[in-house]
Amino acid sequence: MYEASPGETILPSRQEVRSSRGLQDKLIIFLFLLPSTVIFLVFVVYPIFHSVYYSFFNWKGLGPAVDFIALDNYKRILTDRVFLIAVKNNLIIVFLSLLLQLPLSLGLAILVGRNLPGRAFFRSIFFMPYVFSEVITAIMWLGLFNPDPDRGFINALLILIPGVEPFPWLADTRTVLLCVFVVLSWKYFGFHMLLYITGLQNIPLDVEEAARIDGANRYQLLFNITIPLLSSTIRTSVYMSVLGSLQQFILVWIMTHGGPVNASEVMSTYMYRFGFVRFYLGYGSAVAIVMFLICLAFSLVYQRLTPQQDYLGGI
Repeated sequence: MYEASPGETILPSRQEVRSSRGLQDKLIIFLFLLPSTVIFLVFVVYPIFHSVYYSFFNWKGLGPAVDFIALDNYKRILTDRVFLIAVKNNLIIVFLSLLLQLPLSLGLAILVGRNLPGRAFFRSIFFMPYVFSEVITAIMWLGLFNPDPDRGFINALLILIPGVEPFPWLADTRTVLLCVFVVLSWKYFGFHMLLYITGLQNIPLDVEEAARIDGANRYQLLFNITIPLLSSTIRTSVYMSVLGSLQQFILVWIMTHGGPVNASEVMSTYMYRFGFVRFYLGYGSAVAIVMFLICLAFSLVYQRLTPQQDYLGGI
């Protein structure tokens, strides 16, 4: 082993310098992640485990939870007709969102994303509903759907047609869920449109020009070039739309409270009704855990089944 003579300084080796820098980098990363990790553990992970604990009790929020009932809350959830209706309504909203809302958003993004005159104005108009809070949106549409022609704008237009009577849009079990979906689409299609516009801007114009030179028409360009290159954006949009539809609460609760006769009940309003209106907090916690498991299962299955190929990676 080499020993330094008196007055001679030994410089650290390159490996020691790299090791020291690696430790410093890891320490900096840890310090930056520590606050967000603590917040995540306190406000996300801890409440989830706390809800799991209370879901095994018949607890009404007063005093400690001592009435242990094991899985009875979960058995009641899976056999409750109203909860099954709520799940069905959530699935209907998901289906309509994928069938109508997202294609509409994609079509508008393609329309206003490139060569439409005044496209900046139309982008602002279409995105504006997303800026409104859900409470303001619900109150505004409550006024539009008001059955009184003197107060409701839609019925005021209907009575101008000879032989047409005012219709109770939100009080009819046949139309209430469709009305809620119309409001959801009106509010959120601008958000998905903005996602698609962002994806369109990442597509090189040279690719489309080359396709046109090769003789591709407008429809071939759309289905063979544009949509495949938007696949990663479409996957993100579908993922966010499904999770948002499964967790929707504010608009439904303010507009209908899940009625009439549970026709617009969704899982979140069902949970809120039992957990915070009737104070069956143990049962409400069980509903929350079921919702969490449904969303988690969808996330895992979707990420597993959805191909992650990036067509823009080699461009």
